[in-house]
Amino acid sequence: MPAPLPLEALADRIAALPASCGPVRLVGVDGHAGSGKSTLAQRLSELLGGAPVLHLDDVACHEALFGWTERLTRQVLAPLERGEPARYVVYDWVARVHATEAVLLPAPVVLVEGVGAGRAALRPYLACLLWADMPAEAAWRRGRRRDGPGQRVFWAQWIPAERAHFAADPSRPFADFLVRETGKGRMGYEIREKAEEAPDAALNMTLRITHGS
Repeated sequence: MPAPLPLEALADRIAALPASCGPVRLVGVDGHAGSGKSTLAQRLSELLGGAPVLHLDDVACHEALFGWTERLTRQVLAPLERGEPARYVVYDWVARVHATEAVLLPAPVVLVEGVGAGRAALRPYLACLLWADMPAEAAWRRGRRRDGPGQRVFWAQWIPAERAHFAADPSRPFADFLVRETGKGRMGYEIREKAEEAPDAALNMTLRITHGS
């Protein structure tokens, strides 16, 4: 099996991809809640010269944890496809209202991170899909620890919703790269092309995610 890529090499590969959404190379960063998607997207953004990052938490809401596809397509994907700035309203998870407007420029690379970034409806727009490869239970434990006891009720609602989402619309089987944290340094990731994974390991992991373990 080939050696894993460093994060810098992944950034170079992304920059060399053909545009996928108008003039934009749209890159999805998906994975379980708590798996480190936001940090991964931020590190890649830095390596890509400050590529904009769209956080799907900004377009989701309590009433539509995963029901944001139409709004994302209308407010973000359609303008980017035309080469125009996208304007969308950011959801405030504390006040439970759609609050401030954000602008996303049609940069050469735009990163879309969040649970569901690799869903079927988005994949036609993506130049590349990354999967933050952490098992569900480990990611959820880290997420609950990060958010503290004040978000216990939210997590009780989120976990079954995420299980149902990935059971119906899995992302990992369609990922171009699997990205695993190594804990070694600021850029500590082990990155492998999905095609390099052993078939039995890929099947077993997909089954575990599909059944929500």
